[in-house]
Amino acid sequence: MDLALPLWFEIGSLVVLTLILVADLLLVYKRPHVPSMREAGLWVAFYVGLALIFALLMLLLGDSEHAGQFLAGWLTEYSLSIDNLFVFVIIMARFSVPRKYQQEVLMVGIIIALVLRGIFILLGAQLIENFSWIFYIFGAFLLYTAFNQATSSEDETENKENGFIRLLRRRIHISGEFDGSKVRTMVDGKKVFTPMIIVFLAIGTTDLIFALDSIPAIFGITQSPFIVFTANIFALMGLRQLYFLLGGLLERLEYLKYGIAVILAFIGVKLVFHALHTNEVPFINGGEGVAWAPEIDTWTSLGVIIGSMAVATIASLIKAKYDDNKRAADPEPHERRKTPEYIDE
Repeated sequence: MDLALPLWFEIGSLVVLTLILVADLLLVYKRPHVPSMREAGLWVAFYVGLALIFALLMLLLGDSEHAGQFLAGWLTEYSLSIDNLFVFVIIMARFSVPRKYQQEVLMVGIIIALVLRGIFILLGAQLIENFSWIFYIFGAFLLYTAFNQATSSEDETENKENGFIRLLRRRIHISGEFDGSKVRTMVDGKKVFTPMIIVFLAIGTTDLIFALDSIPAIFGITQSPFIVFTANIFALMGLRQLYFLLGGLLERLEYLKYGIAVILAFIGVKLVFHALHTNEVPFINGGEGVAWAPEIDTWTSLGVIIGSMAVATIASLIKAKYDDNKRAADPEPHERRKTPEYIDE
C-alpha cells in the first residue's frame, strides 16, 4: 500500500470497483442483449468519467505524481485493451459467434484478463521488490514486443490460429453449431463440445499474451501495485460496451498497432534508462548507477502516450477515408479482391 494515499481510500476503491464489476456481470447474466449505440455510448462515457473522477480523488488525497501515474497507466492499459478488443472482433467473426451471445463471450474474456493481470501484477511487484535488475528484462521484452507489434502481419496470426484450431478438432469432438453460450451439448444422445469452447480458449490465450505485454508496460510507469491494479481494472471496465459502440470502426484503425508499438518501445527505453540509473548489476559500470541515464518523468510519459494514440487514430481515419474515396471511384478491383476465410479442416 502507498503511504501517500489513505488506507481507507485504497481499500474502499477496491471494494467499490469489485462491486461495479460484479453488477456488470450480473447485468449480462440476467439481461443478455445487444446494447444500442446510445446505451453502449452512455456506459463507456460513465466508465471513462469514473476513471477521471478517480484520478481527481488521487490528486486531492495524494499528489499530482500519483494522479499522473494513474492517468498514464490507465491510458496505456486502455490502448492495449483496445488492441485486445480488435483481436476479440477477429475471433468473433472467424467463428461466426451469434451477436446475441457475444456479450457473454466478452464478459468471460474480461474476467480471464482481470484474473491473469492480477496474478502477473503480484508476481511483477515481488520481482521488482527483490530483483532490481528485472527492469532490464522488462525493458528488453517491451522493445521486442514493440518490434513484433509493428512488423507482424494478420496472415501470420491467422495461420497460427488455424493451426491451433485444427489441432483442437483432431483431439476433441466438437459439434458444428452453437447451443447458446454452452460449451457442451447433446448430439445424438452424446455429450460433445460446442464451438464456444474454441472461442473461449482463443480469447483466453489472447488475454494471456496481452497480460504478458501490459504488466511490464505499466510497471514502467509506476511501481505502485495499487495504481497498477486500479489502472488495469478501469481499462477493462466498459470494454464490453466499447466493443458494440465501435463496431466496424476498429477494423478501420489500420495504424493503431503502430501507435501501440511506439508506446511500448518508449516505455521499454524508459525502463532500461531506469535500470541503468539505479543499476546494481556488477558487470555494468561496476554495480554503480550510470550517471548519464536520464529519468523520464510521468508527465513526459503521459504526453507520449496521448500523442502516439492521437496520431495513430487520426492517420488511420484519414487512410480509411482515402480508401473509401478510392473504392467509390474505382470499385471493380475491390470487388475482385478475395478475403481469406476460416478453414475448418
